[in-house]
Amino acid sequence: MKKVQDILKDRILILDGAMGTMIQRHKFTEEDYRGERFKDWQQPLQGNNDLLSITQPEAIKEIHALYFEAGADIAETNTFSGTTIAMEDYGMEELVYELNYESAKIAREVADKFTAKNPKKPRFVAGSIGPTNRTASMSPDVNDPGYRAVTFNQLRIAYKQQVEALLDGGADILLVETIFDTLNAKAALFAIQEVNDERNLDTPIMISGTITDASGRTLSGQTAEAFLVSVSHIPMLSIGFNCALGANQLTPHLEILANKGNFNVSAHPNAGLPNAFGEYDETPEQMASQIKEFLDKSLINIIGGCCGTTPEHIKAIADMAAKYNPRKI
Repeated sequence: MKKVQDILKDRILILDGAMGTMIQRHKFTEEDYRGERFKDWQQPLQGNNDLLSITQPEAIKEIHALYFEAGADIAETNTFSGTTIAMEDYGMEELVYELNYESAKIAREVADKFTAKNPKKPRFVAGSIGPTNRTASMSPDVNDPGYRAVTFNQLRIAYKQQVEALLDGGADILLVETIFDTLNAKAALFAIQEVNDERNLDTPIMISGTITDASGRTLSGQTAEAFLVSVSHIPMLSIGFNCALGANQLTPHLEILANKGNFNVSAHPNAGLPNAFGEYDETPEQMASQIKEFLDKSLINIIGGCCGTTPEHIKAIADMAAKYNPRKI
């Protein structure tokens, strides 16, 4: 099978859309999240989407299949909160390896089915590594600015466990995404390099930050250029931005990555900004027309969707991207 690095020279690759948005369509109850195995769990489990890879695997399979049918080349695993740090909220730290392994295995199975159907369009699995719910750069307590809720080493250990399980389950790529604190991301990247060294691997790494507001900075205060510089010692497959903003607000930040860096550039924006009810109103057509600007300016190599996007959005984006050549590095 052709390597993802080689395919990127020929065409723009399509990343899938939102997992959470598709899970919400199922309207799963607390009982659905628990399944038989966790019916007596002491804590509420509704909202623990990663757990559905164990309790509702068919639903997760179907979501991956819908995105591949829509034209996605890369599926993200259902593991955004798959660390002991994030799973502490549910008392499920012990299940982290299994959650990541099963999620990667499900995505791998669906990807392989689609590749077998059309070997000219191989499908890939990106192990999704989220930012956790803590930040290593800032204090959560305004009265104690020196306090940290997590250390670099705690993050490194948690991420290493996640990375090992994702690779064991069959991930081809590791995607460190929705980075709001680059120190957290560096712990993840350090853990990936550690596992790569131990296993003698060269796993492609995608890095995707998030610009949190109109200031054009990440939550920990970095501009797009500072973010690029601070991770560019890593031999990465791509760098980009996702979440927080809609496509039209992302353009200037992607321009910085495209003009200042010599890596592939990725983007998976939200379907616009959320409305008063936290829902996303941008239609597939609206989103595709905004993404046209990225393509016209030759800014990107990998494009997909984040919050609020569906297979319909990904199809519209894929159809649009097919008319363009990838950005030349």
